[in-house]
Amino acid sequence: MANFKREINAEDLWKNILDEAQLVANEFELLSDFYRRNILQHSSFQQALAHVLAEKLTDDPSQTQAWQALLLEVMDAEPCIYQAALDDLLCQLQSNASIKDNYTPLLYFGGYQALQCYRFSHFFWHQKKSALALFIQGRMVSLFGVDIHPAAVIGKGIFMDHAVAIVIGETAIVEDDVTLFQSVTLGGTGKGMGDRHPKVRKGAFIGAGTQVFGNIEIGENAKVAGGTVVVKSVAANTTVIGSVARPLTPRL
Repeated sequence: MANFKREINAEDLWKNILDEAQLVANEFELLSDFYRRNILQHSSFQQALAHVLAEKLTDDPSQTQAWQALLLEVMDAEPCIYQAALDDLLCQLQSNASIKDNYTPLLYFGGYQALQCYRFSHFFWHQKKSALALFIQGRMVSLFGVDIHPAAVIGKGIFMDHAVAIVIGETAIVEDDVTLFQSVTLGGTGKGMGDRHPKVRKGAFIGAGTQVFGNIEIGENAKVAGGTVVVKSVAANTTVIGSVARPLTPRL
């Protein structure tokens, strides 16, 4: 990420979100119901997150409460899902200079919302509830233009900015603190079976429009410039550029 770093007090985060949402609801009558439904009526970040995603996932408004209850049940069973969602939010708030408040990613960032939907689909996939997992994946594609296979493994503190047209395949691994911009593909090589997708290590940065193919590794803290095609592993702490990736030679 860029050098921008905003200080966020995680302990006061939910209170600050409530205060900010109340100000907006008071100022804009047209938005008051939206902010009430998605933030102000909830007693915790978990409840608000579950409601925001429930409204996105359901194709029948009468089922919103049922979806919210299901997502809350999952977060109770797997607290790591909530913690990852919080870490993703903190990453956005700390690193995205365009954000001026504490609620924007939760309410408005498709990349953030799609990533949290993935986390639930991943849970259901491993619970052998593939119908739920694939339904959520399909909704992600329709709503956000993001296609993440439920079996992919994604860490926390992920900065998935803009996110439209991101594709992450079944056997891909994305470790903690990774940045992915729009139109990134972590794709296979056409093999039908086996471990065939990229492994993106901690702290790596992958720019917009980058295509990474095969069971190769983007090393820890590596940077891949936008528009690059990567078919060979990239070493840790290395920057690669070009239509076909090549090492960047530092200027003396």
